[in-house]
Amino acid sequence: MNLRAFSLGSILLLAACGSETETVQTIDVADAENSAAAEAPSNDAASAPSPAASSGIQQSLLTIPNDIFSALPGKNATRTALFGDLHVHTTYSFDAFAFGTLATPYDAYRYALGDTIQHPAGFDMTLRVPLDFYAVTDHAMYMGVSRQAADPSTEIARIMDLDYMENLNAPENLIPGGTPQRTRAFLGFLSDAGGLIADGTLSQDLVHDITRDAWKDTVAAAEQYNKPGEFTTFVAYEYTTSTADRGNLHRNVIFRDADKLPAVPFSRVHSRNPEDLWDWMDGLRNEGIESLAIPHNSNGSNGQMFKLVDWAGNPLDDTYSSQRTRNEPLIEITQIKGTSETHPLLSDNDEWADFEIMPYRIATTLYSEPSGSYAREALLNGLSFEDQGMENPFEFGFVGASDTHMAAIGDDESDFYGKTGLRDATPQLTGAVPLSAEVGERRLENTPDQVREFDGGVYNTGSAITWGASGIAGVWAEDNTRESIYNAFRRKETFATTGTRIKVRFFGGYDFTDETLAAPDMLETAYSEGVSMGSDLLPNGDRAPRFIVWATQDALSAPLQRLQIIKGWTVDGEPHEQVFDVACSNGLAVDSQSHRCGDNGAQVNLADCSISTDVGAAELKTVWVDPDFDPSVRAFYYARVLENPTCRWSTWDALKEGYEPRPDFPTTIQERAYTSPIWFRPSTG
Repeated sequence: MNLRAFSLGSILLLAACGSETETVQTIDVADAENSAAAEAPSNDAASAPSPAASSGIQQSLLTIPNDIFSALPGKNATRTALFGDLHVHTTYSFDAFAFGTLATPYDAYRYALGDTIQHPAGFDMTLRVPLDFYAVTDHAMYMGVSRQAADPSTEIARIMDLDYMENLNAPENLIPGGTPQRTRAFLGFLSDAGGLIADGTLSQDLVHDITRDAWKDTVAAAEQYNKPGEFTTFVAYEYTTSTADRGNLHRNVIFRDADKLPAVPFSRVHSRNPEDLWDWMDGLRNEGIESLAIPHNSNGSNGQMFKLVDWAGNPLDDTYSSQRTRNEPLIEITQIKGTSETHPLLSDNDEWADFEIMPYRIATTLYSEPSGSYAREALLNGLSFEDQGMENPFEFGFVGASDTHMAAIGDDESDFYGKTGLRDATPQLTGAVPLSAEVGERRLENTPDQVREFDGGVYNTGSAITWGASGIAGVWAEDNTRESIYNAFRRKETFATTGTRIKVRFFGGYDFTDETLAAPDMLETAYSEGVSMGSDLLPNGDRAPRFIVWATQDALSAPLQRLQIIKGWTVDGEPHEQVFDVACSNGLAVDSQSHRCGDNGAQVNLADCSISTDVGAAELKTVWVDPDFDPSVRAFYYARVLENPTCRWSTWDALKEGYEPRPDFPTTIQERAYTSPIWFRPSTG
């Protein structure tokens, strides 16, 4: 495929040789210059070098020395659960800055380690339990530019001369709410910047220099806080693209190492086509720079994230599929902006499918088409490709994330920070409690489509009330280092939770028994005689596979209610799915007909959000055999873990403000974890 011309003129890679002097090589692209002359650059147009140019040029590389640690904790052969967030925005993201965020990448890493940082509205944010790994993923397009455009002392602020940006985040302007000035900074900055570049008012080189400096600072922050064996950082960024109808196609790009990196990240400014991103990543890989991309918020893609045609509208072929799976081994299945596992319209026999469904395209209140937007359906479609003798384009594992735009992931449903800084800094702004009488009356008169009335109160409506409180990524790694964690990403030995620290193991094999579960060397046996989550399970004659599922409770959250295995399979190209409860708390048995656990009686007191303390399990573990196994049928299996019910963040906010929870949203949720799938592929002999 041809990449469209990069509007900033060229791709740069830097070389630093242990001094303050940088040697810069510019890879000129004649086609890019010609195209730029013919087509005015903007944040949507514009282009990058061809794949051949990206992958075949001998380029200088930015070399950043790593600290040397003489002693590291020993590796754990059976691997340890580590928790982190791979989707974090700071002040360098144009939208986070518009939301009032002043926290830097350095602040983000301090927060992940347990330090307290400030919300844009001025209150403290602190994790209950520090994380094991973290990645700052600021938007690549115009990285750092809005921050400088708001500072009247900078050259770019004088050139752009945008009154709505001037001193946007001065202390006197850090007021909760979506003021017209702040709304314009969020919705208008990108188009205004593109227009100023197009008419020649704003220099492409100046924008490039600011982006490069912000990226270098992001790298420096990651290097400063990376402590092998203790805390891992990844150099990363977000590629933020969408379709013409606002279908979300965003990805976070995670680099394995930091000794060699591109001087500027590939962004929507280069190309809106994700296939061009993969070409760029392949080119870097040829130069020894390893990375992977993690799509997120497929739920808001309007059916585009997992569509069955490529960007140009052609049916998917093996070249496309192998390139996609090479560059995107994982997807983000849950985050603040909702879950992307499945949808009630796609999984009508799954009673738990209607969980934190965010029904809109990203940053809109436009309906998002479910088909093509959810992971389970995509996994099923992947099997259908294999049935036709083709490569599977949708063979991915799962992680969770926050997508915080304040540098700080939340880890407590009872203390939800919001996501968008000043725009959702109060329960009134999120829609959890009614607006004041004066504001409510004014909103009913001026913007009636943006509010809703219940029991005499006027509530904000829109996407914020549909959001969940968080998401988090879990990995099983030998130790807390970039190498081990990244290798876990690659082999898809990853799991996602909706914010709690549930630990879950999932193995497939043929000889697991109840005795295996009880043995002190159970994990050694599981790894040596089976496969872990994210793997392929090869056939063993006509024998049915046996799966180990083992989950432990987050001590700061509710007890576990049940373990489930979700099976998907195809027959003659037709997709099928089924949810099996496989282990129940409180000694309850799984019904052999419904495949469901009985009710364990867990309750939530909505007067104070207290929960039952005498039901549920701290640990659930079982061996399960598929009762309907057919050795001739392709299938995938993944585990889902459900906690006992607890109050949703919106219920907590309502109670703390002295209101009843609003009636159109669930008062309680069941926090959960999802493992990456195991794929069974029948013999082709």
